[in-house]
Amino acid sequence: TVKSGLSWHYPPVRHDWCVSPGKLGELEGMEKPIDYDIHLQESYPLDEKVDFLSTEEVAPGKKIRPHIFRHELLQAFSLHLFAKRPVEPITDLPSFRRSLARRVALAALQIRLNVGGRSDDPAFTFVEFNQLDSAREGCAVNSLDMTAEPHRWKEAICKSLSEIRKLGIYGVTPGEMERYASALMTDAEQLAAQGDRISHGDQLAYLMETVANGHTFMSPEQSYYMTAKALSSLTLEEVNEAAKELCSHVTGLKEGSDGAEGPLIAVACSPKTPDSSGPEYCDEESLVKTIYEACQIEVEPVEDVQVPHTLVSEEVLKEALEANPPEWQGGSFTDGTPNTPADKLTRPFTLRRLGNGIRVGIAQNPAESQRGHLRLVAPGGREAEKKLGFKSGSMAVGARAMQEGGAFGPWSREQVELFCVDHLLMVEINCNEESLTIDFVFPTTNVGNVGFGDNVELGITGTEAVLQVVREVIAGFHWEEDALGRSKQSYRSAHESLNKSLEGKSTEMIMAAMTDNDDRYLSIDVDTVNAVTLEDAKNAVMSQLHPSNLEISVAGDFQVNETLEMILKYIGTIPADANSEYTVDEQSGPLVGAVPALPQPGRHLDLELEDSDPRAVAYVSGAAPNLWGYLADGTTVKDRVLAADKKASDYDKQRRNHPLFANAALALVSEIANRRLFSTVRERKQLTYDANFSLTGFERLMGGYFLVTVTASKEKAQQALDACKETLDALRKSNPITPDNLESAKRVVLNRHEGELRTSGYWAQLMSGIQEESIPLKGPLSVTDYHAVIEAITTRDLQLTLECLGLDEDKLYTAIGRTVKPVGVELEDDGIVKASPMAGMNRGGALMG
Repeated sequence: TVKSGLSWHYPPVRHDWCVSPGKLGELEGMEKPIDYDIHLQESYPLDEKVDFLSTEEVAPGKKIRPHIFRHELLQAFSLHLFAKRPVEPITDLPSFRRSLARRVALAALQIRLNVGGRSDDPAFTFVEFNQLDSAREGCAVNSLDMTAEPHRWKEAICKSLSEIRKLGIYGVTPGEMERYASALMTDAEQLAAQGDRISHGDQLAYLMETVANGHTFMSPEQSYYMTAKALSSLTLEEVNEAAKELCSHVTGLKEGSDGAEGPLIAVACSPKTPDSSGPEYCDEESLVKTIYEACQIEVEPVEDVQVPHTLVSEEVLKEALEANPPEWQGGSFTDGTPNTPADKLTRPFTLRRLGNGIRVGIAQNPAESQRGHLRLVAPGGREAEKKLGFKSGSMAVGARAMQEGGAFGPWSREQVELFCVDHLLMVEINCNEESLTIDFVFPTTNVGNVGFGDNVELGITGTEAVLQVVREVIAGFHWEEDALGRSKQSYRSAHESLNKSLEGKSTEMIMAAMTDNDDRYLSIDVDTVNAVTLEDAKNAVMSQLHPSNLEISVAGDFQVNETLEMILKYIGTIPADANSEYTVDEQSGPLVGAVPALPQPGRHLDLELEDSDPRAVAYVSGAAPNLWGYLADGTTVKDRVLAADKKASDYDKQRRNHPLFANAALALVSEIANRRLFSTVRERKQLTYDANFSLTGFERLMGGYFLVTVTASKEKAQQALDACKETLDALRKSNPITPDNLESAKRVVLNRHEGELRTSGYWAQLMSGIQEESIPLKGPLSVTDYHAVIEAITTRDLQLTLECLGLDEDKLYTAIGRTVKPVGVELEDDGIVKASPMAGMNRGGALMG
C-alpha cells in the first residue's frame, strides 16, 4: 500500500499491549488483518532513539506507567487511563457479534457513569470510557477520560475505577442488556434510513478507516441487516465476557487476581501549584498509589433500575383530557401575515395556538430520516431577572439545575434519564440574555422496543416520548438540591476557566466596558453563583414557564397530522393557569427591553495574562442593530435607511419596508465584512491566520454589538488591530461594496440557507419566534420570502445599512490581550501563531460505533 511504501506509522515505536492474562500468546499467532504492520510490532529505525517513560511495578505482574503534565492555566484535574490492544478484524458474523457485545457493555458503563455516578455531588465533572479501533494509532485504544475538581482528584479516580471494576466483575444486568441492544438496533435502523444521504466525504473517510483496520466494509443497509442477525443470537454471557475483557486492565490490579499482561498507561494533567502538601497536588508516586488503592476497594453488583416505558399513563392522560379539554386556535402574527386557520395544514409549516395559550409551529422535514428536533422557548432570560426582581444569576443557574435534574411526577431522576437514553432523546437547556430555550433531538420511529425480528414488541415513538417529557417539564418538574449543586459547580468552573483564558477574559473585559458592567451580559462570578438558593432558581425559571409565554417549534420526519394530535393530547391538556403561582406582579407587557446604551466616547483596553505560550488577540467592537434591525434607542435600520436615501424610488421603499429587509441586509454585510477582513488582514498584510466579523444575534433585545476578532503574534497585535479598523473604514468610504462583492455574498448566504434547510434543527430555529409578539418583524414571510428579499438587496442598501453600525473612530471599543511570560520561565518566541484545536476531535460515545 501507499502507506507501507512511503511512510512509517506514527509514533514509530513498538506497542506495549495491555491485555487479559494469557492473551499475548494468542496475539503472536494472530493472522495479520492487512499486508502492513498495523500493530507496530516490527522494528523501526527510530526505536532506539525513543526515551521510554518509567514503568512502576506496583505488585508482581501489575504495571502502571505514569506521566503528569502541569500548567499554571489549568483549572481542573484530568486523567487519561489507556490500555492498548490489537485491532480485531471484523470479517464475519462471530467477530461482528463480539464487537456488538463490546458496544453493549460500553454503553452500559457509560450510562452508569453519567446517570448513576453523578448523583449526590459527584467528584468528577466529565467521565467517558471507550474502546475504539484506530488505524492512526495502529491499535485499539481502551481509554478512561475524566476531569475533576483539583482537590477531589483521588475521590474521582476511586469512583470511576470502582464503576469499571463493577462492570468487569459482575457484567451487565438483564435490563441493561435488553435496553442497550435495542438502542443499537434503533441506531442501525436510523443509519440505514439515512444511508443514501451520507456525503461522499463521510463515506470515503469511513471506507478508509474500515479498510485500514482490516474490517469488512458494509453499506448502512448491510450493517442494519447484520446487526439484526447478530443481536437476535447475542447472549448475556457473551456481553459479560466482552465486559470482562474490556475492564481486565483495571480488574487485574486487584490483589490476588491475575494482572493484565503489559502496562497500564496513566496520563494526568494538573494545575501547577507551589504547594506540594495540599489535596490538589498530584505527582507520579501519589497517582500510581491512588490508582492501585482504588482497585482494592470492594464493589457490589448494581441493581437493575425499573425504567418506565411511558412517563404519562393512559389513566393520567384520560383525566387530563376530561379536566382540561384541549382545542386548536388559529395562528396570529405581527409581520402583516393574515391569521392561519385552526383546522388546516399549511406549507411550508403549520402555525397554530392551543387553547391554553401555547404557540405551536410544525414542519415536516424528510431530509433527516427518522429524526426530529423540538425547541421550547420562553422569552425573558437574564433580562427578566432584572425586570422581575429576581436574584442575579438565578435564571441561568436555575436553567442549568433543570438540565442536571429531571425527576418528574412519580419518577426519579435516574428513571427519567434512563427513559431518555432508551428512547434516544437528547435534551439541552440554556438561558441566554433574552430567553430560556430547551432543545430536544429525538427519533421519530418506535423506540424502547423489546426483542428482535418477528418477536419484537414495539415501544412508543420518539415523538410521543419527547412530548411526554415536554409536558412534565412544564407541569410536573421536581426541583432537587443536588441538581442545583451540580449546576453551581458547572458555573463556578466556567467562570474560573474564563479567567484563565486569554480570549475569554479579553471579551469579558470589552463587554464589561460596553455595557457599563451590566452583569446580565457577563460571566456569572463565583459569589453570585453561591448566593443562588434552590428557591431562587425555582421561582425564576418557573415564572417563565406560564403557557401563555411559551412557543413550541417541532420539525422532523413524521406525519404532521399524527404529531399535531399528540401535541393536542399531551401539550393541549396542560392547564392554562399552570405555574401561575410563580408569576410576579410586575409580569405584564414585554419582558425584553434594550441593551444598555454604549458609553461614549469609545476606549482602548489592554490585558495581560500569564501564560507560557506567547500569543495575542485583538478586538474591535461597537454598537449594532439586533438581527431584525432594531437599535438600542428604538429606531430601526429600515427607518434610518429610508431617511438617509432622499432619492429612493417606490420600488426601493417597498423593498426596504419588507419585514425581512434588515435581517437580510445584516447577513450580507456580515459576509462581506468577513471576506474583506480575510483578504486584507490575512492575505494582503499577512498579519494573522484568523480574522472574523460577527454580530451578537439578539432577536428580542433591541440593539446589539458587532465584534471583530483577530489573533496575532504579540509583536503584530497592534498592527492587526489597526488593519481591522482600516478595513471597516474603507468598507464605508474609500473602498465601498461592489456588485461583485454583493453577488458572491448572496451566493454564500443562500447556499448556506439551502444547506441548513436539510436539518430539522434549522427548521425549528426558523419557526421559533414567528408567533411571538416580542419579535414583531419575524413572521411566516421571513421564511417564504427569504430568497426574494436576499436577491433584491442592492449595494446602496448595504452601504446605508453599514451606517447603522457604530463604526466611527470615536465610537469604537478596542482591546488587545497579550500573554506574559510567567516568572522563572524562559521561552524562545518564534513568532508563530498557533491555531486552536480543531472542533470535533472528541471521541464518540459507545452507541456511535
